[in-house]
Amino acid sequence: MQTSTIALISIGTALTGLAAYAAYFDHKRQTDPEFRRQLKRQNKRQDRLAREEKESRGKEQEAAIRQAVKEAQNEGFPQDMDDKEHYFMSEVAVGESMCAEGADPVKAALCFYKALKVYPQPDDLVKIYDKTVPKDVLEILASMVAMDNDLKIGSLGGSGSESGHGVE
Repeated sequence: MQTSTIALISIGTALTGLAAYAAYFDHKRQTDPEFRRQLKRQNKRQDRLAREEKESRGKEQEAAIRQAVKEAQNEGFPQDMDDKEHYFMSEVAVGESMCAEGADPVKAALCFYKALKVYPQPDDLVKIYDKTVPKDVLEILASMVAMDNDLKIGSLGGSGSESGHGVE
């Protein structure tokens, strides 16, 4: 026999076995109520584990965000205008490079948060961030801003009447 014939027979046997298993599984699923219950239990267990893991990751991330904001506030921010400008530019550059590299989104958001703290018109900067910063980093940045009582930004909680889209 030729090797191509042996290969074709082997592939055909494997595909036939796979099709037979699929037919057996489908028949078992349709006719055996205990098997269906077992599949439902497994699916519920997997969903519950995934939900619990997501919640724990969310709590860990929230704690990391709180810690990062607290550390940034303890470090302090520059007071001189030239220092503020240099600080702003360096933090934005670091944040953009971290986003481009796919680094830790909390650290990237922290850089944008620090830049926002020293920017003279934070409302305008938030509008720019909305267009340029990735969504996951922007969400973390929004939670950082919400944790900071000193930083007041109108567009995050504003009425929206400033844009002219309000109903009269």
